[in-house]
Amino acid sequence: MNRTADIFQALADPTRLRVLALLRSMELSVGELAQVLGQSQPRVSRHVKILCDMGLAERRKEGSWVFVALGAADRVAPVFAAIDAWSDGVPDPWTLADSARLAAVRADRAAAAAEWFEANAAQWDAIRGLHVAESEVEAAMARVLGDARVGQLIDIGTGTGRMLELFAPSAERALGIDRSSEMLRLARVKLAERGLAHAELRQADLYALPMADAAADVAIVHHVLHFAQQPGAAIAEAARVLAPGGRLLIVDFAAHEREELRTRDNHARLGFSDEQILGWGDAAGLAPVRTETLEGGELTVQLWLLRKRGAARLEVQAA
Repeated sequence: MNRTADIFQALADPTRLRVLALLRSMELSVGELAQVLGQSQPRVSRHVKILCDMGLAERRKEGSWVFVALGAADRVAPVFAAIDAWSDGVPDPWTLADSARLAAVRADRAAAAAEWFEANAAQWDAIRGLHVAESEVEAAMARVLGDARVGQLIDIGTGTGRMLELFAPSAERALGIDRSSEMLRLARVKLAERGLAHAELRQADLYALPMADAAADVAIVHHVLHFAQQPGAAIAEAARVLAPGGRLLIVDFAAHEREELRTRDNHARLGFSDEQILGWGDAAGLAPVRTETLEGGELTVQLWLLRKRGAARLEVQAA
């Protein structure tokens, strides 16, 4: 009863109810919450702390920013059920005003994303021009993974969130992680535009994923491994979070000799051979399922699908 009383006390403030309503729409930084609420950041931070102490919200630090998201579903669902049941269906003036200011925040994010892409488009296009079209890579990934529903998806090195755009609709829950806070801000724009409210984003390292052992059904590592100083350790960490029978899809370049990519674009590895990927996978308890090769440029794109042991071992299918 004391815990219940504490939760009701935490909710007994109009500002905190407004915060929860905003977080129901999207994850927001403390600064963005302050902008929407028209209050100072220290004051908003105090309200957020009270909600977090009760498990109704949670904070995630990304660089110099702090983002706030809803707490666990089993804690917030009853609160929203009560709010919805007690509502007369007519939004109050604060809700209408907050919605309008939230739209401005979305627009600011979209503008920042567009500016970043414009500034970096030349570099991205230079890399893309070296291999088969991204549309073909994405089609191959969809073909390899299939269209069956999955429980938990994790996209390791999510970047701007493209893999979540493609595959989160087929998952009950999705998590994208990236070390770059700038990339995660861009990804938030995309996920908000697509309405993928069940997809979360967190700043984390691919060597220390923010997920419990055996929690994921599918993990994706798309054009990330060639930046890794320790690819084998990254694969082992991905294997750790996979449940028995869970699948890891790695998409990266086959071994090549474009040395300028190492110096110009910070590629730590000049692609990978089947022996390397499958060897690291075997050491991590992953069995090979399928490989696929996509030629059509100076660089060859390779797909490796592996499954965590605990299910029947499948033979490699080469395509």
